[in-house]
Amino acid sequence: MDNSTERSKKKKVVSVVGGGLVGALNACFFAKRGFDVHVFETREDIRQANTVKGRSINLALSHRGRQSLKHVGMEEKIVSQGIAMHARMIHSLNGVQSPIPYGKKGQYILSVDRANLNKELLTEAEKYANTKLNFEHKLQDWSAKTGLMTFTKSDGSKEQIEADLIVGCDGAFSAVRKQFLRQSRFNYSQTYIPHGYMELTMPPVNGEFAMKANYLHIWPRNTFMMIALPNLDKTFTCTLFMPFEEFEKITTGNEVIGFFQEYFPDAIPLIGVDSLKRDYFRLPAQAMVSIKCSPYHIGDKCVLMGDAAHAVVPFYGQGMNAGFEDCIVFDEVMEQFNEDFGAVLPEYTRVRVPDDHAIADLAMYNYVEMRAHVNSKWFLFRKSVDNILHFLMPKKIIPLYTMVTFTRTRYHEAVARWHWQDKVINRGLLLGGTGAILGGSYLLIKYPPEINKLCIAIEKVWNHITPFSSS
Repeated sequence: MDNSTERSKKKKVVSVVGGGLVGALNACFFAKRGFDVHVFETREDIRQANTVKGRSINLALSHRGRQSLKHVGMEEKIVSQGIAMHARMIHSLNGVQSPIPYGKKGQYILSVDRANLNKELLTEAEKYANTKLNFEHKLQDWSAKTGLMTFTKSDGSKEQIEADLIVGCDGAFSAVRKQFLRQSRFNYSQTYIPHGYMELTMPPVNGEFAMKANYLHIWPRNTFMMIALPNLDKTFTCTLFMPFEEFEKITTGNEVIGFFQEYFPDAIPLIGVDSLKRDYFRLPAQAMVSIKCSPYHIGDKCVLMGDAAHAVVPFYGQGMNAGFEDCIVFDEVMEQFNEDFGAVLPEYTRVRVPDDHAIADLAMYNYVEMRAHVNSKWFLFRKSVDNILHFLMPKKIIPLYTMVTFTRTRYHEAVARWHWQDKVINRGLLLGGTGAILGGSYLLIKYPPEINKLCIAIEKVWNHITPFSSS
């Protein structure tokens, strides 16, 4: 293992608080630079645990996350343990399935198991001789002046360590971030969305996937939806997202089946009636929170990353990818400023805050797209137009999803470019439509058809584009 220790005779102590995905990956980044790394995790070692507590929504690994893993030599291993998803598969009420590709041919995102990925990253971090993993250590307090940290262990005893840099990767309800709230001019906001989520399992059928495996399946129902991601064990993890009050209306097993018969009828035989009743009441619906804060640092002693800095709702599949990109962005800034924490930390805040705030907003927007817009003919038409223009002018017109998912274009720059492209394309469509109407009007005036035939033709066109209008 190359620790790059030749860059400095005496390396500083870096304490990473949180042994989750971002904390474990960060440990690899810092250890690779030769720092003396200590990771502190409140939970027991998940590699030894009988059950893994915490969230289990499947993760969608894309370009930003893969580039971060590649930097520490983990990309190939993690990719080999994922399942490629080339498109969204839309399930309509009548059971018809329609794919919407994510990008060009060959572009895909990966369904990966959260717990397995965490275990792999912890094992990789532990391979570095200059890294120590400390489990069942709960952070009680830390000093922004001295870097002195106090932890309570599982037996009630306390342990202290003095760090040159404290890296808060301890999630949306970060203990590290509490110290930030005591600082002047620290901005913080959290928003709970009115929707919750619940997970269900779709078992294999005759040892194979119950549905097509290489898709992210979506049942969009305008104000709520269900999605399903494939797992290596041939199951699908189905996640139902809907308002809490709708969850609360369903109180019996028969009501569960009635609800699914009305909105997700094709899923019932695949999940199974008994499993559906059991899984629905196994755990209450879980809340989802979006968190923004700024700045991400205090002096030259502490920095926040991952959900501790920017928890996002899961609808763009970028929560983990953004957290992993935090690691590589920080590493790039470290390289730029020769590991001078006094210069690195404020620059990291300056660079990263606008991007993380942008992806938080995009994740909120994408929930509406996934549960409602994908049902819209206009949305599908515009997506086709975007893809055609991208094919014709790949450097000029780039779909938003492509920029976010398949490049490392900064999030806030992707949003700005998306708004500009949207304005230009809509104006082009308006001008084109206006030209077609004027041209058609000219032809009608010059070569007037019989009025009855024209009315019949117009009525046929109207009935075709508005099939649900009253007769």
